[in-house]
Amino acid sequence: MTDKTVIIGLEIHCQLNTKTKLFCGCSTDFQGDEPNTHVCPICLGLPGAMPRLNKQAVLYALKVAKALKLTVPEVSEFSRKNYFYPDLPKGYQISQYDKPIAEKGIMEVDDDEGHPKNIRITRIHLEEDPGRLIHKTSRDRAGYSLVDYNRSSIPLIEIVTEPDLRSPKEARRFLNKLRSTLEYLEVFDGEREGSIRVDANISIKGHNRVECKNISSYKGVEKALNFEITRQRNLIRKGQRIEQETRHFLEGRGITTSSRSKENENDYRYFPEPDLRPLRVSGWIDDIVLPELPDARRERFIAQYGISENHARTLTGDLKVANFYESVADADPAIAAIWVADILLGEINYRSMRIDDVPTMNIGDLIALIRDGTITDKSGVEVLRVMLDHCIGEDVETCEMPADIVTRLGLTKAAGDDFTAEIGKVIAANPNAVADYHAGKKGAVNFLVGQVMKATRGRADPKELNTAMADALKETEE
Repeated sequence: MTDKTVIIGLEIHCQLNTKTKLFCGCSTDFQGDEPNTHVCPICLGLPGAMPRLNKQAVLYALKVAKALKLTVPEVSEFSRKNYFYPDLPKGYQISQYDKPIAEKGIMEVDDDEGHPKNIRITRIHLEEDPGRLIHKTSRDRAGYSLVDYNRSSIPLIEIVTEPDLRSPKEARRFLNKLRSTLEYLEVFDGEREGSIRVDANISIKGHNRVECKNISSYKGVEKALNFEITRQRNLIRKGQRIEQETRHFLEGRGITTSSRSKENENDYRYFPEPDLRPLRVSGWIDDIVLPELPDARRERFIAQYGISENHARTLTGDLKVANFYESVADADPAIAAIWVADILLGEINYRSMRIDDVPTMNIGDLIALIRDGTITDKSGVEVLRVMLDHCIGEDVETCEMPADIVTRLGLTKAAGDDFTAEIGKVIAANPNAVADYHAGKKGAVNFLVGQVMKATRGRADPKELNTAMADALKETEE
């Protein structure tokens, strides 16, 4: 059951997928480039440089606000958030404080019992990213840090939830759905380095709140929250006070460490940004057209393709996976759902591959072979693995097709009667299993059939093989 004493709220920083930075014309496409090559006087914070607001970033923020059912106020404004850090060249960050671009929305997720639950979203605000510190150590000299300002002024939205989450798993489900929604909206590229960072606030009811900063993965959020729940409960059990503080999550060790005492809003000395006019964009929201979002697509998959809710949820949880499924569903929607959701995703995750690396034509042909009864499911898995290990990444026209792999490896399905010799060998080699069968142990047949399937590389139809095995075992009765 959900533990109602655990109170969790999230602050999610998402990098918007614009071509230029939030307040200047520098390119955001700096991955792999030399440090400090995508900079100008504005994003370096040089004296006299004036910010210019990126309209596309505003439109993207409004698009997210509409999808998450937030209200856009008549007026919003930027503020200066003052603090000193080496990656913040101006000495302040341009953000939004008491007048954000959108307020009061909801997103529905399942709780730990599988019941739908609304998570309230407090606000969405626009802000610029600071630069990036690169820490260096060596045997010959003391540790030092370098600063790369390529990331400085990259446009971010910060999505802040109310403390409505009650478990680490629930928090991870929320983040997964949020990421999926942002990808469907095409405002966010989850494969970019640093594209999403999470600050997780957690407390045990009646005690002080702790913030875990800058967690870069959803799995990391769940681990950090699990660690904090255990740490805080241990302190409470010992009668010790939980300090209100900011903690850093060490992903490699799965623990949090104290970073500093928790700042209050007054510590940042917010005041309105004098170089940017207030935003009046509430009238823009009606012109924004939303695409089909994950929940709607899931319901359509169930209705249109007749697949299970679990399969539909898995397939629509990632935009690229959903598009891939629809491109191969014509062969057989039900078989395609099973193979993409249950088999293909597991195989590519094991190989650290992406769904983009897999040609839809090859998978469509493989599904057709299974649909037509040309190969068994087990043989299909073998063909898929050959494709993933040897073909993917090559030119599709030169890659060996599934039918050719089946022919080369001799994987065409055969009737159970064609394996009489193999059945006889397995029965002779496993007298104990035969005795168990005659003693009424049903699992013995499954074991013997599995041995034949292994010897024949899965070419036999399992149902026909079961029948053939049962007939052969009857002949061994005394």
